[in-house]
Amino acid sequence: MSVTNGNRPGDGVPTSISGIPLTKVDAPTPRDASVGDLVRDVATQVSTLFRAEVQLAKAEVTGEVKKGLQGSLFFVLALAVLTFSSFFFFFFLAELLDVWVPRWLAFLIVFLIMVVVTALLALIGYMRVRKVRAPSKTIDSLKQTKSVLPNHQDDQAPAGRHHAAR
Repeated sequence: MSVTNGNRPGDGVPTSISGIPLTKVDAPTPRDASVGDLVRDVATQVSTLFRAEVQLAKAEVTGEVKKGLQGSLFFVLALAVLTFSSFFFFFFLAELLDVWVPRWLAFLIVFLIMVVVTALLALIGYMRVRKVRAPSKTIDSLKQTKSVLPNHQDDQAPAGRHHAAR
């Protein structure tokens, strides 16, 4: 099995994904095979199919993530230009205020406006960060999964007791 994803060669993403064929060339017919052989073949084919699907998904996601990162780079550059352009806006605002008040006062007013906006944004950020909580549902789910696993040992096990060598 081979799947082509349409990406250009050299962009770091494989252009095809090869898989193991799902049937043997000299496979016995279902009438000749035993139940054990059929079950083994089904398990092997399902495993192979699953691995091929994972490889395909991995290749597609890798390509899309790369495109997204390249696109987001331009948003970051636009934000940087906007940030540096704001410097000129504040100078414009100070020069505009200079028409009505002394120059030093105009620049002081602009500076104080910037400090107040900075303080407000920092306060909003602090309030949002303060609301962040641990993912309690995930933690509970992991604790439940741990208790169901066959190698689960109680946390109150003696300190000298170790896992068997693996």
